[in-house]
Amino acid sequence: MNFWYFLTALTLLSALMVVLSKNPIHSVLYLVFTFFCISGHYVLLNAQFLMAVNIVVYAGAIMVLFLFVIMMMDLRKNMPDSKNTLTKLAGAILGGTLLVIMVAATRKMDLSGDAIIANYSSQTGMVESLGKILYRDYVLPFELVSVLFFVAMVGAVMLGKREAGERNF
Repeated sequence: MNFWYFLTALTLLSALMVVLSKNPIHSVLYLVFTFFCISGHYVLLNAQFLMAVNIVVYAGAIMVLFLFVIMMMDLRKNMPDSKNTLTKLAGAILGGTLLVIMVAATRKMDLSGDAIIANYSSQTGMVESLGKILYRDYVLPFELVSVLFFVAMVGAVMLGKREAGERNF
């Protein structure tokens, strides 16, 4: 339980640094560290498949894409002016409203753990049980999503391919 508190504090601190960091490259690196901390939470929840997917997809592929886009942009040329008072006030009001909603939602939660312990199975997050459910009960949606990803990949390659004399969008 002490490791959970340490990991949660680390996750919150790195997520806060994502928002507060002035340098966008540092912000992306803090986001990668946040994703690794969240993967640690998945391990503590016995969800190894979600941990692996989170590391491969989010901390790997999407962060490489973010870094590529940030490095391709000229950030000095596109620096926005400082925020005016109205924008800061609106941000503070929205943040306060989100905090009130989160506190109200957590007050209604049952934190005793009796319902969780009654329905607990040690095989819940394991890859084998997830694969059995996925390929037995959800095989058609799984295959349709794979076809959708394939079509999106072919579309991205076709849009990225440049012929001599073609117009760019």
